[in-house]
Amino acid sequence: MNSLPHRASPGARPRPVLMIPLRRCGSHALRLRLNLSDGFYSPYPLHIVDFMPIVPLYGDLQDDRAYFRLVTDVVGLQAASMVKWPGIVFDPVDVFEAIRHEPRSVHRIVWELLLRAGEHNGARVVMDKSLDSVHYADELMRLFPDMRFLNVVRDPRAQIASMNQAIIHDFDTLLNAQTWVEAHRAADRVREHYPQRTLTVRYEDFLADEEAVLKEICGFFGIAFVPKMLDVSHSAEARQISRMSALWSSNCFAPIAANIDKYKKALSMEEIAIIETLTGPYMQRYGYERMTDGGAAIDAKTLDAARATSDLGRGQAWQTLERSNFRDFALRRHRAEYLATVRARMEQWAAARATQRHDEAGKLDELTEAFEVHD
Repeated sequence: MNSLPHRASPGARPRPVLMIPLRRCGSHALRLRLNLSDGFYSPYPLHIVDFMPIVPLYGDLQDDRAYFRLVTDVVGLQAASMVKWPGIVFDPVDVFEAIRHEPRSVHRIVWELLLRAGEHNGARVVMDKSLDSVHYADELMRLFPDMRFLNVVRDPRAQIASMNQAIIHDFDTLLNAQTWVEAHRAADRVREHYPQRTLTVRYEDFLADEEAVLKEICGFFGIAFVPKMLDVSHSAEARQISRMSALWSSNCFAPIAANIDKYKKALSMEEIAIIETLTGPYMQRYGYERMTDGGAAIDAKTLDAARATSDLGRGQAWQTLERSNFRDFALRRHRAEYLATVRARMEQWAAARATQRHDEAGKLDELTEAFEVHD
């Protein structure tokens, strides 16, 4: 693999797109099909939301040393991802030098990697499927005023039933319903603040008419719809990731419309009532018919029980994953351990920095020629 060349001039860069607001909405099904259009690229997402609790430990990002550490660690996160970006190696020195004079942010680093990947693949449009980044939409718009948002809505009962089975989420319906509402509230702010830059589609409409929804999205992005999008077997990545994890096992097949009501077997009526209590206004807005009166009682005791249930379920899920799919287990643990290692190192660095006096931000010399490491 070759490292990427220095980025093109800002005016030539691909248009950025962020898919929002929450995973398990059918996002991979859309991403994999859109990737079949020339000029569009959306790699497996970094999910930078998992890194965000560590960012404050870097301190003042105007300090070149802190920012270079952050650049290096975000590049490391990309390398630790369980699905690699084919043919791409990022040099932290090159990335830092390219963006050192631009507004500093972990999101700017992430998008530098995404834009370079897009350029490497000849894309005019690059989409990040890190849906949780909806919570940072305002900062992203300040960094990239031409950004667009694809807001993917799914019946909350079906989505939460899927979330309950996913190791990336909680293992309790109430907790996942709260996460669903928080994500859609953030999406509401995006829709209100940037209406011309946001397209909302329902996953159920995609299931009913793939071609119509894909054409609508392509028109919004300014990319070409191609008929092969309707046959996901054309996607080598779909075949690859379907073998890697049970979460993605269906991605190499056409979606099954009959699964729309699959949640009725996975959820109890009590769980459905909880979801409909919390998500009722959204269900009405997006045309999902309710099954209950939505009057579930939710209090502090209920929440404490939910957290205990989820903690127990999470431990059991990791054990089950280790037995059933060791590759998936090992790759996910590797990423989790990378994040834990970065946090521990940065906690030590932040503690040491607190005992020292720094009157001004540190500066690193600008490199006018290639940086070399000598033995």
